[in-house]
Amino acid sequence: MIPLIVACVVIVCCLYSFSTRGYDYWQKKGVQHDKPLPFIGSAGRIFAQKMSMTEYFTELYRKYPKEKLVGYYFSREKAVVLRDPELVKCVLITDFQYFYRRGINYHKDVVEPMFKNLFFADGDLWKLLRQRMTPAFTSGKLKAMFPLIVERTERLQRTAAAAAERGAEVDVRDLMARYTTDFIGACGFGIDANSIDDEDAPFRKLGKRIFTPSLRDIIVTVAKWLAPDLFKCLRTVAPEVERDTLSLVRSIMEQRNYQPSGRNDFIDLLLELKQKGKIVGESIEHRNSDGTSKIAELELDNLLMAAQVFVFFAAGFETSSSATSYTLHQLALHPDQQAKCQQEIDGVLTRYGGKFCYDAVNEMKYLKMCFYESMRLFPSLGFLIRKCAKPYTFPGTDVSIDEGIAVIIPVQGLQTDEQYFDEPEQFRPERFHPDNRVENHVYLPFGEGPRACIGERLGLMQSLAGLAALLRQCSVAPSISTKRNPPKEPTGHVVQSLKGGVPLLLKERKIYE
Repeated sequence: MIPLIVACVVIVCCLYSFSTRGYDYWQKKGVQHDKPLPFIGSAGRIFAQKMSMTEYFTELYRKYPKEKLVGYYFSREKAVVLRDPELVKCVLITDFQYFYRRGINYHKDVVEPMFKNLFFADGDLWKLLRQRMTPAFTSGKLKAMFPLIVERTERLQRTAAAAAERGAEVDVRDLMARYTTDFIGACGFGIDANSIDDEDAPFRKLGKRIFTPSLRDIIVTVAKWLAPDLFKCLRTVAPEVERDTLSLVRSIMEQRNYQPSGRNDFIDLLLELKQKGKIVGESIEHRNSDGTSKIAELELDNLLMAAQVFVFFAAGFETSSSATSYTLHQLALHPDQQAKCQQEIDGVLTRYGGKFCYDAVNEMKYLKMCFYESMRLFPSLGFLIRKCAKPYTFPGTDVSIDEGIAVIIPVQGLQTDEQYFDEPEQFRPERFHPDNRVENHVYLPFGEGPRACIGERLGLMQSLAGLAALLRQCSVAPSISTKRNPPKEPTGHVVQSLKGGVPLLLKERKIYE
């Protein structure tokens, strides 16, 4: 009996020692931090699904108001949250060579196929993809895509009008997700997803599945968090999602005989990029003995193109539907600002014969101000993450960090700090009037620097077009289920969402002009 007890004590002590190893990192550096617990670190409520990562980082940001940076432990990973805009600038722009890694992949070297995309990729893979894909998002390319949007905005108007006629409560989060899914279907794949008219359309089901974690997904994610080396070959993306994405991309490319079709969609753009041959550029990771960059090469094969399509679809519809539905939520609660938006939309469209086009949407300045203000209050991506690529000392401090330390920019915290925005919880679109100055490096819904969102203009275009189409047709108002400050979904770790959706009433507009 005694040997068994001794053995148990030894095992427990070993487990405790292993699970708490390195938990003195921030204490040794004199950095304020929350006390960590064995295995889970200081982020226990995230593991327990009681709060999202954005909520946790915002809480840390507000908890230590006098600090420039705050440490924390995510499981056994060491990380730091930045509170100083100048340090944010250093990480995202000035000292980018130290922080080019996003560090989202659980393992540095073993990356699953669907994560080899522009959002998840690091190092030379990211640099070469960004180099080749940046020209695909020029204003000219986006303008050529716009005709693909018009039919989707008309469907959105018909669906909204039918809902307004019934007088029923509508979850505009779901409605805008169906619109953005159709938008991505058209602009990304050149297909009619038909999600607006059919809530059970296959394309919509795929989108829901990507952002609805199953028990299998949760187990895999936690396993890779706790032991990335041991579980490096497990795939986070569900097998059916990877299979359906690959099958979809393969079938579309086969239909086009792997040649651009002239449809000006994302698949066409990828095929055009593939025709240009191997991507060659200076390495961001490796250097010659004389200090110059080595040459890196990349072949844009079908699997790599499928990974870009995956993130284009997933990130495109989820972030835009989150942002547009929250904008409608705010406009429902602020009818004067809503009326001003509608007056502008009506006036602009009158000048364009009542037709939506790229130039007309670009003229809707007040609508854009409302959208920007909504993204300030509730950014789709509530935090940015980078990983240190080599030892670094934060300027103006005596804090040095090692390679592999994660760095968090708490977007939600910065954008709702009264130090940078007067009465930050108030909805004031005028903050983004061209004559008003927004503090540098604190408004970051699309990121900043070399890794800023490549699809910013595309996302803005689809979001403003959808908002303008709906507000042209209907007005939005609070329903019996509408909450002024709705709770956040605690499982929304990447893209923020509101628990229970965004219920609103849609009301018919009798007169447009």
